[in-house]
Amino acid sequence: MSLNELERTLINHYQGGFPLTEQPFRSVADYLGCTERTLLDTVRRLLDAGLLSRFGPLYDAVKLGGGLTLAAMSVPEPHYDNVTAQVNGFAEVAHNYRREHTLNMWFVVATASPEQIDNALQQIQQLTGFRVYSFPKQHEFYVGLWLKLDACNRVTTVPLPTAVTTTTVSSRGDHALDEVDRNIINATQAGLPLVSEPYRVIAERCACTSQQVKQRLQHMLECGIIRRIGAVPNHYRLGLMANGMTVWNIPDSSAMALGSRIGQLDFVSHCYLRPRHQPVWPYNLFAMVHGRTRDEVNDKVKQIAAITGSDSRAHETLFSSAILKKTGMRLAA
Repeated sequence: MSLNELERTLINHYQGGFPLTEQPFRSVADYLGCTERTLLDTVRRLLDAGLLSRFGPLYDAVKLGGGLTLAAMSVPEPHYDNVTAQVNGFAEVAHNYRREHTLNMWFVVATASPEQIDNALQQIQQLTGFRVYSFPKQHEFYVGLWLKLDACNRVTTVPLPTAVTTTTVSSRGDHALDEVDRNIINATQAGLPLVSEPYRVIAERCACTSQQVKQRLQHMLECGIIRRIGAVPNHYRLGLMANGMTVWNIPDSSAMALGSRIGQLDFVSHCYLRPRHQPVWPYNLFAMVHGRTRDEVNDKVKQIAAITGSDSRAHETLFSSAILKKTGMRLAA
């Protein structure tokens, strides 16, 4: 991986906080010390190279009114490739990973409404012939993956900048989406138009004004429907090759307190409370840890273990060995 200073600075500074102004790329270009054309070409190049998954709003599926769950299956090796194709064929499946465990296929299912989740899981189970275990989020302790590249292009995870967390973590209440909102979501969930005036282009597609687009996006940010707006890096392509889903069997009485502490660790990008599936799955606390190597991840897992102490009855780290599918969620009607 070879990134120049502009590419590196763009990724470091604009994984969120992209401005809601008439010419936002020009504002960013002025800050980065380049021309607007150079910046737009840089974003396109990073997207084409797969170093960015997309550039635009990062939506919260649940706050959009949709359904969301993490699901897993145990698929025998002779059937694995066929089942992968079957599962990935569902539009509701956004991400799918092969992980080193008896439950060796883990995927995210997102639907337009919570009521559709069970139907999607049943269809997957009927088509593949293998049982699907569902792990819906019972409590979210932390979600936020912000990457930082040093001068040698070594990548690490860091806490979300304060300027981002103050707009996306603090909520100003529920917001009932109307037709204009949904049109804007449809027009932006795959990314912003890479033009000088992206909000004007979105407005033309949605039959409204650019001012309305900016106001609606700002309000969705304040309500938490949009987590942040900016570059969405592909952490694998940038060097975080070790992806460890750590899972912990914690007594229900202490799970909330420990989850809150673990979610505050700089290197934890996601931390949730999820249901057990006894006797197959005794774990209820999930914490995602990324690193350049497995040894690096294992060292971080030891830090989590020091926090859980004797409250941890058992734990495992499920490393991903293959990305089977990875797309942005498409929830708007």
